[in-house]
Amino acid sequence: MTVDEKKAIDALRRLAKKWPDTLWIFADGNSLHVTRCGADGERVMLSHGGVDPDMIVESINIPNDGGDF
Repeated sequence: MTVDEKKAIDALRRLAKKWPDTLWIFADGNSLHVTRCGADGERVMLSHGGVDPDMIVESINIPNDGGDF
């Protein structure tokens, strides 16, 4: 592992310790999407099961597998 890779992983660990319960992240393969939770603290989904795009507060371009491995 390179020094930059270790720093990136360490930064994610620090972030996880202070991540607010009001936000969650979902991945689509191209980006990570920071999404607000509903008033009840749960993930807001559409009736067909997709993520409600109105709840996305930010998208960050980090390549990922989309969660389907």
